[in-house]
Amino acid sequence: MWTTTAALALALYLLLVMWSGDIVLWALDELIVGAVLAAAVGGVAGALLWERGGWRMLQPHRWFLLIAYVVGPLFFAMARANLDVAWRVITGRIRPGIVRFDPALRTELGRTLLANSITLTPGTLTVDVNDNTGVFYVHWINVTNEKPSPEEVCGELPVWARRIAE
Repeated sequence: MWTTTAALALALYLLLVMWSGDIVLWALDELIVGAVLAAAVGGVAGALLWERGGWRMLQPHRWFLLIAYVVGPLFFAMARANLDVAWRVITGRIRPGIVRFDPALRTELGRTLLANSITLTPGTLTVDVNDNTGVFYVHWINVTNEKPSPEEVCGELPVWARRIAE
């Protein structure tokens, strides 16, 4: 499926650099760079975008959900976590540790989205994700529970990852 992803990436790239040259609408170097970049994107992202259900991430409502997720819940989770980490550093109330939880995400794209969201949020870092079971291992700045639920560690982010990618 990397070829389909590469073709779509090339089409998007050529649309963005249209009217840049003298060969129809593009310059020769733009065509070469576009082909190389599209092959790289197809090789890296192809497996994630086409797993279990094919055209899932090409559905427009999923792109709107992703934008809403980044602008809304992820932004506020990051802002809240920044304030929490600053307060913990100033007061010295830090109990770091690695916790294990299962967000019940089935797809690699959902797991990748959640792992990156957790890592972007201050005070948490995704250490490992078990490929077979989908269990997350996260370094957390304030471990209050040895076996936390996903909501305790990262709030509503797993719900959004499920909504977007599954």
